[in-house]
Amino acid sequence: MRLQCINYENFRNHRFLTFEPGDGITLIHGPNGSGKTSILDGIHYCALTRGLISANDSESLCFSTDYFILNGKFTSSTENNTNVKVLYKKEKEKQVIVNNSEIKPFSRHIGRIPCITFSPSEIVIVNGAPAERRRFIDNAISQTDRRYLDDLLAYRRVLHQRNALLAQVNAKITVHKDMLSLWTENLSHLAASIVYTRMQFISAFLVQFRELFQQLSVHEDPSIHYRCSLGNIRRDTSLEVLYSLFLEKYEETESHEIMREQTMTGPHRDDLLFLFNEKEIKKYASQGQLRTFLIALKLAQHRFYYQTVGEKPICLLDDIFSELDVSHTANIFSVLETYGQAIITSAEKKDYGHVKTISMESLKHNKEI
Repeated sequence: MRLQCINYENFRNHRFLTFEPGDGITLIHGPNGSGKTSILDGIHYCALTRGLISANDSESLCFSTDYFILNGKFTSSTENNTNVKVLYKKEKEKQVIVNNSEIKPFSRHIGRIPCITFSPSEIVIVNGAPAERRRFIDNAISQTDRRYLDDLLAYRRVLHQRNALLAQVNAKITVHKDMLSLWTENLSHLAASIVYTRMQFISAFLVQFRELFQQLSVHEDPSIHYRCSLGNIRRDTSLEVLYSLFLEKYEETESHEIMREQTMTGPHRDDLLFLFNEKEIKKYASQGQLRTFLIALKLAQHRFYYQTVGEKPICLLDDIFSELDVSHTANIFSVLETYGQAIITSAEKKDYGHVKTISMESLKHNKEI
């Protein structure tokens, strides 16, 4: 997948801007605050219908404006063109229009423009709360597996309904005796499907991740384990067995869940365990090791997507080279040379091979309406 051109209107610190990257690696350089990250943010909106920086659309408005418009033109490896227009106006619902047809719900658009990101704030995937790692794995799988995304959305709805029912039972509100069993059975099916897919993903992804990590660093042996709220389960556990285990667990903990008014077991409680040499990295790793691990995760995600779907995602890499030495920087450039289109931001211009460099000063000088 390649971005041919994107137009910005009233988006963050760009009143009007046109950006045309190269087909390979494009490096946007300029001082902090000049709008480099905002360029990536707009592309992310076109690919995934939400911002890279913030999930709040109103925060993407240019100062003293009440709307923004993004127009992106993309081309697949088979030369199919996709035009994406994102419109947002204060106090109105955001619109995403693809090839002149409005998309609703936005989840229908996920996967159409495959996109892999890196930003310094995403270090929380490695050293932050479990929710950050769940978000990473859900995003990685959802772009390649539409059924998984549908199951995930359905699971969230059923989980909300079951929690509401648990609260009603705890409040002694009259509930049909079969209602809780019905929601529990539905949740068990969806939970089993999600956990099964996640574990299958980890098995395939880990091979790509380890190979790529060795290209970036040879000092550690990395690993990823899936920590399931059911307890220790084998990676080859079948879907049917997972369903039975969830059903049994919910029956065992029903009285406790009613008292707590929430579902205590399920994929919304699971986590990924990241290891270096069998030690949990968020407890023992240095900042440089954490950053290298995150970069490897993101670049391995690109490889996984390409091998699964046959289309190379666009790489949006914000400030990826900060705090990295010359050797690590060269290693990343070497990997990216085979990745198709990569758009990178940097405070400094970096000359490497066939990299196309664009300064923010030249972009703003040549801006178009």
